[in-house]
Amino acid sequence: MDKKTMDVMFLGHPRGLSTLFFTEMWERFSYYGMRAILLYYMYYAVDVGGLGFSKSLALSIMSIYGALVYLSSVLGGFISDRVWGSRRTVFVGGILIMLGHTVLATPFGKLALFISIALIVIGTGLLKPNVSEMVGELYQKDDARRDTGFNIFVFGINLGAFIAPIIVGYLGQKVNFHLGFSLAAVGMLVGLIQYYFDGNKYLSKDSLYPNDPIDPSELRTIIKKILLFVIVITLTLIIMYLFNLLTISNVILLITVIAVLIPIYYFVVMLNSRKITKSERSHVWAYVPLFIASILFWSIEEQGAVVLAIFANEQTRLEFFGYSFPSSWFQSMNPLFIMIYAPIFAIIWTTLGSKQPSAPSKFSYGLFFAGLSFLWMMLPGILFSTDTKVGPLWLITSWALVIIGEMLISPIGLSATTKLAPKAFQSQMMSLWFISDAVAQAFNSQLVRFYNGQNEVAYFGIVGAVTILFGVILLMFSSKIKKLMKGIE
Repeated sequence: MDKKTMDVMFLGHPRGLSTLFFTEMWERFSYYGMRAILLYYMYYAVDVGGLGFSKSLALSIMSIYGALVYLSSVLGGFISDRVWGSRRTVFVGGILIMLGHTVLATPFGKLALFISIALIVIGTGLLKPNVSEMVGELYQKDDARRDTGFNIFVFGINLGAFIAPIIVGYLGQKVNFHLGFSLAAVGMLVGLIQYYFDGNKYLSKDSLYPNDPIDPSELRTIIKKILLFVIVITLTLIIMYLFNLLTISNVILLITVIAVLIPIYYFVVMLNSRKITKSERSHVWAYVPLFIASILFWSIEEQGAVVLAIFANEQTRLEFFGYSFPSSWFQSMNPLFIMIYAPIFAIIWTTLGSKQPSAPSKFSYGLFFAGLSFLWMMLPGILFSTDTKVGPLWLITSWALVIIGEMLISPIGLSATTKLAPKAFQSQMMSLWFISDAVAQAFNSQLVRFYNGQNEVAYFGIVGAVTILFGVILLMFSSKIKKLMKGIE
């Protein structure tokens, strides 16, 4: 078989796309499968196989878990670029994820939970950003197949995320939680095996080496910064212990504060840097309201795995046409609607061409739909009371609304980030985009404590209304933001 034939063995694309497609599909299968049942595992009573946490604490842990996953992607990008190269970084990340799921599958309770969280957080941070980077390395910059290749790759992500709650969720809730976590571990193992063998054949040799290896002269400075960070965190924890403040809730609060301070630090550094031009500084100021909008959006979107998961389990009739199903199946709604909407929005933007709304306007509309998805969830409590179980279409409609918002914000935000990034801070700006999700989930770790049956209607109403209000404000100032963008579309 000649080289040209080898290059188009996967749907007309480089064979390496198949390797990365299935690696990410199985990684998402393992992660979303675990996430579909983890909340229930934490707050179910011990006598039915759970850990017996309070609901508010379980909700906070789930949210801060998601925040840590996105924060760790910054570490993954650094290790890939400066130390190991993307291929080894992804492989090590996959091993840590598999070990994390394996630990969860053991009967060692709360200790196993926190060890698992640490392993999966670090593993996902190593794997996720670098798999996407390797997809780009399969193509020349002028290769017309590049965008389609990423679309195929993203489909693999959502395919894994869609299938996982159906299979893992059923086993976890209907049979045994640990069996569900075991299947998540097996999924990651399958992904690792095909990644290792296919990667040696079809992935670029450049992925074996770091893009910007650490110079020995830099190493001392980097080690000092790491040691300073470790010392500060250690001293903080010691002080908390001495004052009897070292609780899970307070550790979550500490992580929340750190997550909020990180983007503030990034923006201050960029806006005061001598490395950026006056025009680039204007671009950064234009990005600030978009960044805040993305935090508000992700705050609602990510509550699908926490607050809406509670609603699914306790206030939804879990049957459809006489067939009963586990509440974890609702976690498949997010990737399902993404797969449905993606081609529709691609056609819409292509048809509109230069007449399509500006990025700030799209963000505004995205916030409208996100807020509306929560205002919609007020209705069951208003119409039937929060003690009455309602049909599954209430939740399905809420997801259908919020994912319209995601189509208006997520891809547009990625594009705007690359266009508005100052030349000297391109990587940091992309890190900021992912950190916005981390900040949103860190914020959720405090917000979800207020959710319960008594104030459910007010909770959905206030969060939804605040989001829509910010969308209105953003729309009012969209022309000014566009001026700050200085010609960037």
